[in-house]
Amino acid sequence: MPISVRLDSETEKLLKKASKILGTSKSEVIKKSIRQYCKPIVEGKREDLSDLIKNLIKHHPGSGRGDLALRHEEILREEMRRK
Repeated sequence: MPISVRLDSETEKLLKKASKILGTSKSEVIKKSIRQYCKPIVEGKREDLSDLIKNLIKHHPGSGRGDLALRHEEILREEMRRK
């Protein structure tokens, strides 16, 4: 079914880049995005914020340092001195 959507320039650029990286059409990226966004809503399985964050960072293992939150300023200064 044809549908028309107006996108701001930033969203359009993002869509073009994503479709190029994935090697697929903009339409396919839009369809997948809508499915991923709408399906949990329709099925009543909306993620809470912690689940959303977990899904966003699951492929980024982090630094392995447990003290970054407490010592972030000190660690940043150390890193800047090294460079």
